[in-house]
Amino acid sequence: MKERLVSLDAFRGITIAGMILVNNPGSWSYVYAPLGHAKWHGWTPTDLIFPFFLFIVGVAMSFSLSHPIEDPGARKKLYLKIVRRAVIIYGLGLFMAAYPKFNFSTLRVVGVLPRIAICYFIVAFITLKSTPKGQAGIAAGLLFLYWGLMTLIPVPGYGAGDLSVEGNLAAFIDNKLLHGHMWKETWDPEGLLSTIPAIATTLLGVLTGHLLHSGMDKKEIAGWMFTIGWVAILAGLFWDIVFPINKALWTSSYVVFSAGAALQFLAFCYWLIDVKGHTAWAKPAIIYGMNAITVFFLSGMVVKTMIWIKMEAPDGKLVTLYTWIYQNLFASWAGPMNGSLAFAIANVLFWLGIMAMLYRKRIFIKI
Repeated sequence: MKERLVSLDAFRGITIAGMILVNNPGSWSYVYAPLGHAKWHGWTPTDLIFPFFLFIVGVAMSFSLSHPIEDPGARKKLYLKIVRRAVIIYGLGLFMAAYPKFNFSTLRVVGVLPRIAICYFIVAFITLKSTPKGQAGIAAGLLFLYWGLMTLIPVPGYGAGDLSVEGNLAAFIDNKLLHGHMWKETWDPEGLLSTIPAIATTLLGVLTGHLLHSGMDKKEIAGWMFTIGWVAILAGLFWDIVFPINKALWTSSYVVFSAGAALQFLAFCYWLIDVKGHTAWAKPAIIYGMNAITVFFLSGMVVKTMIWIKMEAPDGKLVTLYTWIYQNLFASWAGPMNGSLAFAIANVLFWLGIMAMLYRKRIFIKI
């Protein structure tokens, strides 16, 4: 049985808890700036959450797919397992997008879980078929390819290198191929073209995984992660000068910058847990991390159900159950802004309780 990297579980759990926190304010009209996305170029802590998760997917993949399989039958089973997992994750994403109305004429066919599925599927086969040096080359190639596509290919009516909401190449392609099936009318932050650099994000996680099971002393590994992380952050900031950091476009500078931040965060967890042996502080995060996809899916489904159910407000108007709970149980005593934050925190704590029950019963839902 393969030994789990507990610090990776903690990092995964913190990331998923952060995702639930920022996805579920009591009201989107009252959100503190760090808990919202940057309007376009630039970044906030919230903009780091999704690339952190893809990075973690890559790290975990390097452990699960690190040993070559010679037996053709076993190799075929592994390939089918990869395909099955990708299809399930993508299917869960489509189900979340469709629920509860199931209006397939406007169904969003891309999104968080679909992007995870696509990146997992492609990177799994890259990991199986290439060396670490080859994986690094592919990641770099994808980042420079995307930079070239976004800055050199002209968009009708806007020209080349336009990175505005309306004039960028990624939005143009998404609008042509996915029109009517996106998050926004003319673009999607998890669209088709921007999946290219997202694959690179996942590959950078794979490369980090190779470092973690390289056989080096744990202190040395932590030191390398901290060092490479700072170099990546600085490289991303320099690249930002000519190709702005932008989560919605998943720009190459954003990939390098966010990977550097992920390395710093993972190094911090690794140093405390695997080097120093301090695990008590991370128990809630580990509980979250052991059922990450499950809690993300269930929390999203519950929120959509709460939005579907209507309640009568004191003024006689119908509001969603979600809004009713926010207004009556949180904003009523904490005010609109702090009540919105308190609602989000309560959501995180509620799901921690649910996941803790699964953890105590050793129920870990594998997808």
